[in-house]
Amino acid sequence: MAMTEEEKKYKGIIWTLSIIIPLAVAALFGINLPKMGYDVEPLSFLPPIYATINGLTAVCLVIAVSAIKRGNVKLHENLIKLCMVFSSLFLIMYVGYHMTSESTKFGGEGAIRYVYYFILVTHIILSIIIIPFVLFTFVRGIAGAYERHKKLARITYPMWLYVAVTGVIVYLMISPYYAHY
Repeated sequence: MAMTEEEKKYKGIIWTLSIIIPLAVAALFGINLPKMGYDVEPLSFLPPIYATINGLTAVCLVIAVSAIKRGNVKLHENLIKLCMVFSSLFLIMYVGYHMTSESTKFGGEGAIRYVYYFILVTHIILSIIIIPFVLFTFVRGIAGAYERHKKLARITYPMWLYVAVTGVIVYLMISPYYAHY
């Protein structure tokens, strides 16, 4: 199956975003405004909000897949667009939090520490890998390349769902160790 004109049009943009987003997040993650002398309030209220957004993303993904299996294309499309908005909001809040607040160290000990770091590392790696998958899957859907969309979505969906669910799990596991301002 050949790539549609729409897919060709967005291919460069998708790969550019797939490289720039993780690099920008990594760069911004390393910037701590208070340590640089800026008088900013820590955005310490954000973690439960962006964890909730991750949870909503997971719920919307499951409902979106259910909708398309029932033939409700419009609901599926709208929910996927909402998931993309949620993911973008998560990213903005996550970076904002880390630019204004001290990083929180996980305080668990023993086996739970290994579980936490396994979940965290796989969450971070897949959150980077998933970017082009989500964008290509989305473009194939809006371009009407449904067979190619469906084929890629079978890979994208479980990865995106894993990232969304593990985002919530990471928050729940580390939340007892957050400093309270």
